[in-house]
Amino acid sequence: MKNVVVVGSQWGDEGKGKIVDWLSSEADIIVRFQGGHNAGHTLVIDSVVYKLRLLPSGIVRKNKISIIGNGVVVDPLALLEEINEIKSKGVEVNPDNLILSEAATLILPFHKEMDDIREDAAGKSKIGTTRRGIGPAYEDKIGRRSIRVMDLASENNLDKRLDVVLSHHNAIRKGLGKTEFKKEQLKKNLLNIAPQILKFSQPVWKKINEFKSQNKKILFEGAQGVLLDVDHGTYPFVTSSNTVASSAATGSGCGVNSINYVLGITKAYTTRVGEGPFPTELTDKIGDLLGTRGKEFGTVTSRKRRCGWFDGVLVRQTLKISGIDGIALTKLDVLDELDEIKMCIAYEINGEKYDYLPASVDDQFMAKPIYQSFKGWKSSTVGIKKFEELPENAKIYIKELEKFVETRISSISTSPERNDTILIQDPFNL
Repeated sequence: MKNVVVVGSQWGDEGKGKIVDWLSSEADIIVRFQGGHNAGHTLVIDSVVYKLRLLPSGIVRKNKISIIGNGVVVDPLALLEEINEIKSKGVEVNPDNLILSEAATLILPFHKEMDDIREDAAGKSKIGTTRRGIGPAYEDKIGRRSIRVMDLASENNLDKRLDVVLSHHNAIRKGLGKTEFKKEQLKKNLLNIAPQILKFSQPVWKKINEFKSQNKKILFEGAQGVLLDVDHGTYPFVTSSNTVASSAATGSGCGVNSINYVLGITKAYTTRVGEGPFPTELTDKIGDLLGTRGKEFGTVTSRKRRCGWFDGVLVRQTLKISGIDGIALTKLDVLDELDEIKMCIAYEINGEKYDYLPASVDDQFMAKPIYQSFKGWKSSTVGIKKFEELPENAKIYIKELEKFVETRISSISTSPERNDTILIQDPFNL
């Protein structure tokens, strides 16, 4: 029995949706452990497209239990909207197949407004957030003033908790020349939806312990990527949570000894959404080609993604930080038409050579990639399911990539279709 954690090894958008759905068919329990509705997965099953934001990918499959852990920040209205959207496509969602941690922090309207206020005020220094209130909600969690799912069960407690959090937010709003946020209508709205939210609420740590004792296979599903981790990413251009694999334990209450295998989803090139350093970014016709062929637009925001060559230095760094055991290499087919393919193998910063990306954001912006070049294969890899059938130059690129990042490639994705995958190593059956 294996419990598997899936994380993105780059800046997110690595194609986790397809891989997580593929693994979900083997798992019994699927757990979302961090982030909010700022990150999404797109699944295509029997020609039906599902765009998930808060709900774990297992929700679209029968006889699976999906869990939203305590590490997730939950917009209750967005959650109910997503549940209704999924139900309209024939998917059953009920307390038997969806569990929401009673300890999860709620994203409330003033969080989203604060996101907007800060981004607009920052001007050219903006972070590039999705403006969904994720960061401000995590701030309140750390500041011990957040409203959690369990608080919806008591009007008296909710009233007190709202006083605490609004005293903080209204002081900031006043200082920024904004009107104060009124409590009463928000409290009324929350109490109205409370029964719909609370019916899914359970102590997740306890449920996971029960599932472990029953030898259930558990898949822990991360959002975004390691390079957006608030500690280990390109700070301050990061998300507000820890996206590394170890967060699966803290974000669900399962204990680190529950994790048996960490799978890093890794795109065959590199993309990034929003602001921040991106050493291998391509702003030329090749960058445009990668974006077009890869359909590089955000699932949640529809923002165009910045595209560039594969950054081996960064991926090797994130694999070490997150303890990744194997790589699921995605979107290999996007490179099919290129005459030449490049991989970053080092940086030059102020005349010095680096084999890692320094933590200083100034150094990150100045990092110039040093490339190793490969001949393109100029033939289609779409739908190939055996490694031996790949073009010779594609095999050379993959093997050199694997050697450089010092981590075994466990699968290779050759199209968005779930079955178009070269399986080398099954994380659940090692």
